[in-house]
Amino acid sequence: MSRPLEVLLHHMRGFASSPDKWEADFARSIQRQAKDPKWRPSQKQKAIMDRMVAELFDEEPVVIE
Repeated sequence: MSRPLEVLLHHMRGFASSPDKWEADFARSIQRQAKDPKWRPSQKQKAIMDRMVAELFDEEPVVIE
């Protein structure tokens, strides 16, 4: 599921204080870059942000019987 950039950036704030150093560094880097109004994430950056947010909400299809 691809989310709008604004939603992904909102969630990057939370990841910036993650105990996972790589996630925190990535999120802080994205936040710095996003201050430039002309900035748009690369395809790879957007894919990583999408994956991080999806994992945050544990988006696995659930079948309820």
